[in-house]
Amino acid sequence: MANEAVAASVRRVAPAQPGATDDPVRSVLAAFTRDLIKGVDDTLAAFLAAEVDSLTEIDAAMGGFAETARDCVLAGGKRVRPTFAYWGWRGVVGGDGPLPAVLPALAALELLHTFALVHDDVMDASDTRRGLPTAHRAAAARHRAAGHVGDPDRFGETVAVLIGDLCMVWADRLLAHAAVPPTRLLDVRRCYDQMRIETVAGQYLDVLGENDAANWSVDRALRVARYKTASYTVQQPLLFGACLAGVAADAPLIAAYTRYGLAVGEAFQLRDDLLGVYGDPAATGKPAGDDLRTGKPTALLMLARQLATPTQRRALDRAGSVTGAREVARLAEVVADTRAAARVERMISDRVAEALTALGTASIDETARTALTGLATAATTRRA
Repeated sequence: MANEAVAASVRRVAPAQPGATDDPVRSVLAAFTRDLIKGVDDTLAAFLAAEVDSLTEIDAAMGGFAETARDCVLAGGKRVRPTFAYWGWRGVVGGDGPLPAVLPALAALELLHTFALVHDDVMDASDTRRGLPTAHRAAAARHRAAGHVGDPDRFGETVAVLIGDLCMVWADRLLAHAAVPPTRLLDVRRCYDQMRIETVAGQYLDVLGENDAANWSVDRALRVARYKTASYTVQQPLLFGACLAGVAADAPLIAAYTRYGLAVGEAFQLRDDLLGVYGDPAATGKPAGDDLRTGKPTALLMLARQLATPTQRRALDRAGSVTGAREVARLAEVVADTRAAARVERMISDRVAEALTALGTASIDETARTALTGLATAATTRRA
């Protein structure tokens, strides 16, 4: 039933062509990416509907749990990882490759992303995600409302871990629906597994840094960015897309995608560091200054400490212990006064330039080159 639902959804999707009179970067991104996102969302909706029905047969409560997991997946988001994977694939196959064949694989990346987000929110004790209560907070609230026994917060965290686990399994199952030759699917799976391993490695370093911030450094913060964000947000999805197209691991394109993906991925995380301090909650869906409240050892905060005067450093040492909005705002001013934010902006610009240089060496479809050029900028200048 699940296979039939996925097949029906992907058959409806075909890439649009950009308007001839539009700005080429905007038109390529708008026309192709719009249909891609619709295709990914339709594929996810069809797949998850069948999965929820199957789990509901076990127990009505299990059906409610599965619906919560489904809602986490379908609750919005920019579909960044499927987008980079798509252009990694389109860069090889050009305009003639049939998108429906690879849509399940692209959509599987969004399930993997949900797994990472839900678990990350538990580890960070986050209250909101995309402007809504995080999965563990919502589950805890339901526990309280129902008058169940036990610790509601502990229950909520346990449920969120299971939601993340279920999304990971769902990702594996949906990936297997991709209509590519079996031997190629094995190569795709190896790339996918490497992506997951590097994500876990980056997540562990992130947790370690939060518990050893006094001994952290800019270099280690960038290493976290490389493995927690760059790898599974840009670099590995691009390589995943190339692998879906049948590109050999030692092909020159793999080196170009790797270089581009690392640079854009690090810049993406550096932008997140800035948004974690200066972002607009209405756009980010998270409270302003969240990273300062938790004392998260981001590259931004590590640079601020490195550049700070003794007085500024004493103020920055309070990161992780402030709670009030006024205190957080004052700390954000101290970070800006050290010029760390300006330095991070330069680091972002340097990495985008590096990515575009790498892209210039790649032999790929010109439409994909235009799109990846635009994505390098769009992913690193965003406000959410």
